[in-house]
Amino acid sequence: MTLTEHSPAPQVLSAEERYATEIAFLAAHDDGPRPPGWVLTPRAVVTFICGSDGEALQLPKNRRSTADDTLPARLTVPAKFVGERALVERCVVTLAGERGLLLVGEPGTAKSMLSELLAAAVCGTSALTVQGTAGTTEDAFRYGWNYAMLLAQGPSRQALVDSPVLTAMRTGRVARVEEITRCLPEVQDALVSILSDRRLSVPELAGTADAHVAATSGFTVIATANLRDRGVSEMSAALKRRFNFETIEPIADADAEMTLVRRQATAVVQRAGAAFKVDDAVLDALVTVFRDLRSGRSAEGWDVERPGTVMSTAEAVQVAASLGVAAAYLPNGDVLDLMPGHLLGVVRKDDPADHGRLLGYWDGPVRRRAEDGSAMWRRLWDLRETLR
Repeated sequence: MTLTEHSPAPQVLSAEERYATEIAFLAAHDDGPRPPGWVLTPRAVVTFICGSDGEALQLPKNRRSTADDTLPARLTVPAKFVGERALVERCVVTLAGERGLLLVGEPGTAKSMLSELLAAAVCGTSALTVQGTAGTTEDAFRYGWNYAMLLAQGPSRQALVDSPVLTAMRTGRVARVEEITRCLPEVQDALVSILSDRRLSVPELAGTADAHVAATSGFTVIATANLRDRGVSEMSAALKRRFNFETIEPIADADAEMTLVRRQATAVVQRAGAAFKVDDAVLDALVTVFRDLRSGRSAEGWDVERPGTVMSTAEAVQVAASLGVAAAYLPNGDVLDLMPGHLLGVVRKDDPADHGRLLGYWDGPVRRRAEDGSAMWRRLWDLRETLR
């Protein structure tokens, strides 16, 4: 097969593609009231994100005839976000009221994932996204121009290039802004009038019907902000007032975090073309290390010096996935032997002194667990020299 004949599958599907069957099923299952432009009812959006608690939902008989023939008659909806249902409900209520929603939290707490799931369930697309950076300009929130057409025929609707936000305004959908505090304050403030007046002016088209764009019902904005970036580009008070803030906390339950790490790491390894063969005992040790270093306290109650870097669940997934790929493609010895090196790679991202903090963790909880007779932790203790 030549390169031109090869048609590889995409690495990652968008939420609306990955869960298309669930969204279509829930749309047919719940015919309750929907806010303007919504694909699902608010209740169904919560079910889509939080799951059906193991219950198999069944399409009512009076809606089976109108539903897509490819839809199942019964479907159990799995939870996709590990967190409080009340938080998800508040997010949904905010969006139903067409108010801006700002998800804040430490890195790796699934803010972006929740934003994507909400947008997919509410309006059917999560693609209207602006990635905030120091180089993001107002055009990303307002509009730009096709300069070839602009030079050829002057300002016109045809030459106008809508931003994701402007597209969302025209179509009554959800626009997403990732890492909004990475944008310069003057760029952020382009959203103030959009979220206040629900209108955007195009002065270059003055005197035409396209000089003002009014937001269609259903339009709103979901933004995310990283607490570690606080102070990089502070949001103005005026912009803050246009958003409801929701803080996404790290996963509180160890078993829930373990389940999530296993599920997502398995998906990564399967995309790499292999089966996930890392034992649960190894994953349990990995998640325990991350939770101890994240909280500054071990599961047994021993004090732990926290590293400066964020020991997030997302990082735990990446380490677990790396162990899984190594077990599949480089099966040389025990995969547990690789864990300290991967942990060091995570810990040393920000502060070189964090290397010493990881060694201190090995000299504390790891050693004490080894002395208590755990074979797993004894093996990890024996690997201490690999951290030097």
